[in-house]
Amino acid sequence: MTDTDSDSDNEAGTPPAPMGRRERKKAATRQAIADAALRLFLERGYDDVGIREIADAADVSTTTLFKHFPVKEALVFDEDAAQEAGLLAAVRERPPGRSIPAALREHALRHRMAATDGDDRFTAFFDLVDNTPALRDYLQNMWLRHASALALAIADESGLPADDPACTALAHFALEAPRTARGHDDPRQAVTRAFELLESGWRDLG
Repeated sequence: MTDTDSDSDNEAGTPPAPMGRRERKKAATRQAIADAALRLFLERGYDDVGIREIADAADVSTTTLFKHFPVKEALVFDEDAAQEAGLLAAVRERPPGRSIPAALREHALRHRMAATDGDDRFTAFFDLVDNTPALRDYLQNMWLRHASALALAIADESGLPADDPACTALAHFALEAPRTARGHDDPRQAVTRAFELLESGWRDLG
């Protein structure tokens, strides 16, 4: 589970190619492992649940579990790769005439607002992460990886140097905007306001 919506269609509205039987089976196994892990972690705490228990609960071997999740922390952030892919697609596959900040705003509003809607599942998830140092560290490293990849995509689409600080800043604040909306009476409006500022700054940049 992550702070994104589970819908992974890209921003251009193109549906993903259908998976073959083998891919569907692998995806189902991966999801079963992640679901079992999160259920056990929420019931008993991250540190009190072992890998073998998770494998047994998902009815797989520990070898199979590690093929899908090389480290224990990854079990909690099973949508890591999909998150990053969605962010990059939002920038690279945006409709003609749509600015990069506007594309990232639409992506945030469509795919990253589940964590701000008061859903008890997300409250429990964030409590788990906030109270587990290993998960906090993993989340921070994941966030930095996503920000770096997004900054490179922004630079590439803008014709700017890969290390341009403006691209780094836009990536950073675009990722942070949905987090800052938590607790607001109208989270979607809060996110929109944040991106209005990013849009204005990006436009003034040139």
